[in-house]
Amino acid sequence: MNTKKIELLSPAKDAEVGMAAINHGADAVYIGGPSFGAREKASNSIADIERLCRHAALYDAKVYVTLNTLLYIGELERARQLAYDCWNAGVDALIVQDMQLLQLDLPPIPLHASTQCDNLTVERVQQLESLGFSQVVLGRELSLKQIKEIREKTTVPLEFFVHGALCVSHSGRCYLSQCIGNRSANRGACAQPCRLPWDLLDADGKVLIKNRHLLSLKDLNNSAHLEELMDAGITSFKIEGRMKEADYVKNVTAFYRQKLDEIFERRTEYVPSSRGHCHFNFEINPEKSFNRGFTDFFINGRQKNIGAPFTPKSMGEYVGEVTWCNPLRMEIATDKTLHNGDGLCFLNENDELVGLRADVVNAPNGREVPWRVSTNRPHGAHRGAKIYRNYDIEWQKQVEASNGNRKIDIDLVLTESEMGYEMVAICRDAINRISTSIQSEKIAATNPEKATDNIRKKALQWGDTPFNPIDLELHFAVPRLIPASVIGEMKRKLVEKLTDALIDDHQAHRSMRKVEEKSPIDNSQLLTANSQLSTEQLLTEQLSTEQLSTEQLLTDPDEIPDHLMTCHHCIRYANGLCSKETGQKAEPLFIRNGSHIFRLEFDCKNCLMYIQK
Repeated sequence: MNTKKIELLSPAKDAEVGMAAINHGADAVYIGGPSFGAREKASNSIADIERLCRHAALYDAKVYVTLNTLLYIGELERARQLAYDCWNAGVDALIVQDMQLLQLDLPPIPLHASTQCDNLTVERVQQLESLGFSQVVLGRELSLKQIKEIREKTTVPLEFFVHGALCVSHSGRCYLSQCIGNRSANRGACAQPCRLPWDLLDADGKVLIKNRHLLSLKDLNNSAHLEELMDAGITSFKIEGRMKEADYVKNVTAFYRQKLDEIFERRTEYVPSSRGHCHFNFEINPEKSFNRGFTDFFINGRQKNIGAPFTPKSMGEYVGEVTWCNPLRMEIATDKTLHNGDGLCFLNENDELVGLRADVVNAPNGREVPWRVSTNRPHGAHRGAKIYRNYDIEWQKQVEASNGNRKIDIDLVLTESEMGYEMVAICRDAINRISTSIQSEKIAATNPEKATDNIRKKALQWGDTPFNPIDLELHFAVPRLIPASVIGEMKRKLVEKLTDALIDDHQAHRSMRKVEEKSPIDNSQLLTANSQLSTEQLLTEQLSTEQLSTEQLLTDPDEIPDHLMTCHHCIRYANGLCSKETGQKAEPLFIRNGSHIFRLEFDCKNCLMYIQK
């Protein structure tokens, strides 16, 4: 049976978070380099990336570096050198947005087309495939039906976000932050104005909705659709969150690792793309990590309840309802176990988020008696309020202590050699067969059964190493008594040799992009409107750094189109104002935050909303 490798791709704020992701089941991680990584506050040195690459390679996992900002001409040489630095450090691919990179003398490192390229149509993916991209990150707005159509008409591997924060605008088509504060999302400096509160106004200035987070969406969670997505053609499942801390990455990665492994048990035509298996010692629950509530977005078509209008902050997991309260105490009907120091929150009677610390928690004496929570400050809760826990203090300790315990299964063979003994380790998930020998006096066992049991016990104990011995074969002329120190030394040498062999094997077999002679390409459909200079200009005018000053190259604002955002999310639809439902024409509306006012236009035929200057 032909098998298809499936990749779980996790975010890495830094090398430590990346290694935590690998240890908790990621088949690949994506991380920012020293620059041009679309997250100004998530840059990493080449030395740290190289360290992450070695750790990942042990498990045949991959490391992708984000080089996905739009570039000025004066930055191209730095970007080219960064590509070589990444390749030499062991990186498996670069995630890119700017098509100018295709014209540079790059190493043979595979290129993945970032979701910032606005990859929402068959034609776009076909074009990217023809340009030699090794993987394409599809837009989050696509439905299963659209993904299937893209898969039927292309062959390039497809990547799809399955979890994490959602941008309300099509990726690569958002200029609101740039317009308001000259902080370009396509340059890694988004100020997230979509998470701010806005008023909704009609054409006459009448306030229809006041002070709501009209552009803020719930977080994506497509865990219920993984098998459907596999069958639709997705081979890389991406978790968003390159600014998230290790506890978030551990929990969410472990959650999707378990979900995928459950599918692999039933569907043997699908296999993980890396080696090793994990054991977790904490409760795996995505609701315990940062979330604004969950949505599966547009995977099965349009739905209303995808927004998070009351708060852009984390609500956490639902706990229960308030059954009684006074200013400093509340009783909560819940089946959860609460702890002193937990962080709780709720929406008050004005639908405003209120957070509180559970200073003292009293468990119920009987099944029907609710939990009692006391606080040092007035909490402002009301009877019937729905309580959420956005910080579980005991769970936090467990997940912070978790190392993932990822193990690679091996078989062992222990035999006599001319000068002593030889131990061979065979990796079950690779072709590697590593041996080591040690000189030792051969002692015949006076109690063969006990001696053999001791050998097996010592030889199969590999502790906190990355390896998990499954089977041990003993080949002796006569039963032997082998000191524990001899067995321990052989195991120590094998750990070193096997680790180096697996890392070297991964790096020696990295995929390579075919590097061809450069020729001009048509960027008109690929470069976004805020590219300062097109590749065509670069090629035909041969502009050099000397012709433009550093100030011009680095500080001139990018061109901002009339459409500041292109959104599948529609404020009319979300608030019962859809023209298809009301029968009324979708006249333009306006959103206002302080002195900033923007016009909303609606393409009802295609169910799109545009935010205009």
